[in-house]
Amino acid sequence: MNPLAMMMFLTSLAIGTTITLSSHHWLLAWIGLEINTLALLPIMTKTPHPRAIEAATKYFLTQATASALMLFSCLINAMQAGEWDINTPSNLMTNSLSIAIMMKLGLAPMHFWLPEVLQGISLVTGLILSTWQKIPPMILLFQISHNINLSLTVILGLTSILIGGWGGIGQTQIRKIMAFSSIGHLGWIIIILKLNPQLSLFNFILYTIMTTAMFLSMIMLSATKMSQISTSWTKNPALTTTTMLVLLSLAGLPPLTGFPPKLLIIMELIKQNMFISATLIMLASLLTLFFYLRLTYIIALTLSPNTHNSTIWRTPTKPWLVFSIINTMALTLLPLTPAILLT
Repeated sequence: MNPLAMMMFLTSLAIGTTITLSSHHWLLAWIGLEINTLALLPIMTKTPHPRAIEAATKYFLTQATASALMLFSCLINAMQAGEWDINTPSNLMTNSLSIAIMMKLGLAPMHFWLPEVLQGISLVTGLILSTWQKIPPMILLFQISHNINLSLTVILGLTSILIGGWGGIGQTQIRKIMAFSSIGHLGWIIIILKLNPQLSLFNFILYTIMTTAMFLSMIMLSATKMSQISTSWTKNPALTTTTMLVLLSLAGLPPLTGFPPKLLIIMELIKQNMFISATLIMLASLLTLFFYLRLTYIIALTLSPNTHNSTIWRTPTKPWLVFSIINTMALTLLPLTPAILLT
């Protein structure tokens, strides 16, 4: 793709996100989401492959449906309340609006588009879709969290955690595994949204950091399948080791960065006397843990017979400084959790 065109699309992504984040008007927020969607479509199809075209078509149709439902809900709210302010949604439109935003995020049971779309695009575009594109809808959910239906968030959160674990078990494609991982993590974020929005925001920030670190690792290893990961140790031992640790962090094992949000969410649910929900999400998270541990096993305990004597990393032109900072944050933020939550 022409670098000038690429820069224009990335700038449009940033502008759309900024409009949504800074708006107090539902119509402006909707316009920002539309700019985001339309800017990502050409980036998805920068490699003219049938899978990429199919992924872009599925993404467009899903986002257009969610946008139509969102605009319809906002119109009902404007008719009832006489205003377009984001902080005053009526009870009638909150449920439909929440479902529209959750469809944009890819929460279960509106998740069917996410694994297929992520599988059909490149790793770099997958990184944008899994992190940057989730920021505007998530911020809108935070803004209406005080009016959102608790039963809706708990049911969709539990469903997403269960499907995120169940769907990822039989996958061999890393992008599909990351898609189901994203669904599961979004379930953890949504289930606590009504009760503690600050904790949801904390979880979302850590999810973004860990997912970015994982996608950057895959980009640098040029790996899209499990079979390619199994031969990465001979190419780059240090990078393979940090990739394994990032996977364990995504699984939520202590003492890594992914552990504190899960612990704090379970503690919050217990504090709210939601013992059944806490038990169910802990049991459902074991499914997710299985495929993370399977990936870790493939990285750490399988070795290709075609070894070599090279002692230097083969990709010296990669942005190692950025990658090192992101990886460090994805592994070592556990001691800083109290300070982060107090800010």
